[in-house]
Amino acid sequence: MGRHSSPRRPKWGFRSTALLLVVLLALVVGGWFALDTVRDRATTASCAPAALTVAVTPDLAPIVQTAANRINDSCTQVQVSPYESGAVAEALIVSDGTQLPDVWLPESTLWLRRAHQKGAWNVELSGTPVASTPVVLAMTEEIAAGLGWPGIKPTWAQALEANPVGISDPSRDPSGLSALLGVRTTMAAVADPAAAATTSLRKLAQNTLPQTSDLYARLPGTNSPSAPLSVFPTPESTLLRHNASNTAFPLVASYADVPSLDYPFTVLPNASQAALPVAQRLLAELGKPESMTALGDAGFRGPDGTVLRDRSADGRTTIDSRAPVPLPPTDDVDQLLNQWAGINLSSRMQVLLDVSGSMAEPVPGTGLDRMAVTIKAAETGIGLFRPTTKFGMWLFSTKLDGAKDYQELLPVLPVTEQLNTGALDKLRGVKAIKGGATGLYDSVLAAYQSGRDNWEPGRINLVVVLTDGENEDPDGISRSQLLEELGKLQDPRRPLQLIGIGIGPDADLAELQAITSATGGQAFVTPDPTKIGAIFYKALSGLLCQPPACTG
Repeated sequence: MGRHSSPRRPKWGFRSTALLLVVLLALVVGGWFALDTVRDRATTASCAPAALTVAVTPDLAPIVQTAANRINDSCTQVQVSPYESGAVAEALIVSDGTQLPDVWLPESTLWLRRAHQKGAWNVELSGTPVASTPVVLAMTEEIAAGLGWPGIKPTWAQALEANPVGISDPSRDPSGLSALLGVRTTMAAVADPAAAATTSLRKLAQNTLPQTSDLYARLPGTNSPSAPLSVFPTPESTLLRHNASNTAFPLVASYADVPSLDYPFTVLPNASQAALPVAQRLLAELGKPESMTALGDAGFRGPDGTVLRDRSADGRTTIDSRAPVPLPPTDDVDQLLNQWAGINLSSRMQVLLDVSGSMAEPVPGTGLDRMAVTIKAAETGIGLFRPTTKFGMWLFSTKLDGAKDYQELLPVLPVTEQLNTGALDKLRGVKAIKGGATGLYDSVLAAYQSGRDNWEPGRINLVVVLTDGENEDPDGISRSQLLEELGKLQDPRRPLQLIGIGIGPDADLAELQAITSATGGQAFVTPDPTKIGAIFYKALSGLLCQPPACTG
């Protein structure tokens, strides 16, 4: 409120003047109070509350929350939630009914591509980077010193020759993907780049862990029961925070021109019109000096690669302001990840298990039925998988879930997560359904469609069917209809093989061969159910070890 000029004092006596001043003061104060009340009511009445929900990668969440706090008021509420980018991508692809965020801030544009590839949106989204961090090869001081540090900065080619080297799963962690691209670039200058790259990738595959934090947990001096790792890819920001808090085992960074993490601020298509101005305000707030200072303190660089806080005094990190390196085209990334899958033996497997009544038939000489023998073989198969392999399981018979012939038993998750959540106990509890027939065709088509919809680059994508009989569902699709639909679902750039494993004397090899060959897959049949373990082992060991990693 503006200031009021003092009125000219009239020529009245002191008492009258004092009384008049008291009255005037009461009127002025009352007027101010009334005016402020009216203004508050007007502001409240004219304020259209606007809310914004933000899902952000955990490393950046505190900085985004602080920026949000600066714009939150009675009319604006920004809710910031830290989530792993993979979990957000899955929620966007298959919603569980909960409200989706208005803004997503993952650590890499790679996650936007992944969500788009799996059908989250009709168009590929792009975001506005709010920070960046190079992906570097971290190594212990002992390894670095052996390569000439601190006088000489170790190169990626030198570091990759050191032992032991680890990597985070490139199909799950953008840092791991950058490492693969770095290996390909590094080896391009040697005499036989393909052979050199294969050798390096095989070496990395021996110590593939789900994410970067798992690599840090294997550093020398940690309590990990596994062998320590001395070299691995990591975001520079994570390495800097590690060095700031761990003086016993600091790390040295080696740099190369590999894709950086770009932290794209992305407004999702489901955001309301009311949320858009708030999103713009938050994005602007993240670009202000206060946010840049906070980013620098946390080890990040600016969106253009500018170093926000010089940490070169420790002698382990560089002060270069290298521009962020973008990701190559999606098809190029997928091709590289497919090559990696063959070397890493990492897969995404949807298993379809027959629980029709015939699976309760006893297997002579074992004291078990076909179901129990098959489940034991499945347990053996799970033992073949790497920790990074994903698998899930559906059961099938006829009308198992309402009109559907199939029902999910285990969602598709990494092996380590399955084992930690009681998957083997659920599997061991499966029984054949008395009177259930074999709804093979409908179940195979549904499982294959699911595998196609959820196809993942960087993995050998498979659908595996275990059955003891032929199709017995007269109400389902025919074989010709199944083959026609399978033909429509083929995509050479995203291979998805169907593998059939027949159990017992009633299994129809010709039928399984006809179905699987439509996808480039294979069929295996054993009349003797006691041999299912060997067949299962043979099928999976061959499929999960593809050239150039395995030959013959």
